[in-house]
Amino acid sequence: MSDGDERVARQDIAEVLVRYATGIDRRDWTLFRSCFTDDLRADYGDSGGTFDSSDAITDFMTTSHAEMGHTMHKLSNLAITVDGDTATARTYVDAVLMARDGRPGLNPIGFYDDELVRTDDGWRIAARRFTMVHLRTLGL
Repeated sequence: MSDGDERVARQDIAEVLVRYATGIDRRDWTLFRSCFTDDLRADYGDSGGTFDSSDAITDFMTTSHAEMGHTMHKLSNLAITVDGDTATARTYVDAVLMARDGRPGLNPIGFYDDELVRTDDGWRIAARRFTMVHLRTLGL
């Protein structure tokens, strides 16, 4: 893979990661689901659970965010390594999840470790592990 091809792949993968955050925060579940392979394996730890398909994680996120107010998933430090049609990424996340009335909320901080694959529809997350580093309660 040439340097130019690798740069394009890293940019495409970064766009998938941002699409994930945008899909959650806009409650655009079609956009959200488009980030994953159908047979996704995801582990969000004790607080989030494990998922064995893109439908399962989309259903969970749809339900868990239905009663929330505004959310903001801020991503940083995207460390992406491309190897042909596969890639890995570690992305820091600092999220704000507010209650519908805007008062109490949560601020989970951690990182995603992703395995991605290039598909006919572009790059998709095939496996994800979320590691929570810190959780703050907001507005109480």
